[in-house]
Amino acid sequence: MNSESSRLLKTLQKRLNETLPGYELVPTHPPLCPSLRLALLEENLPTEPLPEHLSQKVMAEPAYWAFCWASGQVLAAHILSNPQIVAGKTVLDFGAGSGVVGIAAKRAGATAVTCCDNDPNALLSCQTNAALNGVEIALIDDLQQAPSPLDLVIASDVLYDRDNFLFLDALPKAASAVLIADSRIKNFQHPRYTLLTQQTATTWPDLEEYPEYNHVRVYGSR
Repeated sequence: MNSESSRLLKTLQKRLNETLPGYELVPTHPPLCPSLRLALLEENLPTEPLPEHLSQKVMAEPAYWAFCWASGQVLAAHILSNPQIVAGKTVLDFGAGSGVVGIAAKRAGATAVTCCDNDPNALLSCQTNAALNGVEIALIDDLQQAPSPLDLVIASDVLYDRDNFLFLDALPKAASAVLIADSRIKNFQHPRYTLLTQQTATTWPDLEEYPEYNHVRVYGSR
């Protein structure tokens, strides 16, 4: 770990402990993407219930960026195994979280990668993880700031809220192609998208979610 990634990790750790004191971020290789290194919550998470005031802070500012979610792992692994998807292209990682998919795209040969997330801690997580993997990415907090032209938008775990379904129509307007990975929608039907591949995976560290949330499907825009 170089000095820059160490500095960023310390800052990210401080941000985490503002809502989760006693929890630690550990540079980790996600099971499906062993070539990548991400600052994630320690595998053996504390089991003691949080005090009420901390529980409220966690609900208000969830550290979702401290996990590598199942859909993110599957889409990142798919890109790393099929680098032609991103090679030489300008890519936007929408709802980036930890940045795992965008970092995978950059490692697979994307010309430029921008990570977009409306949570400043998630953007710091993306920046930290990019430094841990020795790649450069750009950071934005709104889709309207996306560079133009874009060749590809990649997104994972963004359909957890039905209010986000509007992005299924918005994202194809931002780029000539879109890839979306999701494990939350049972009967995904949209005229703009077709199923490309599917795989079983768990979020890391493992949250022991319902098995149905471990079945990830990757869709591409038509």
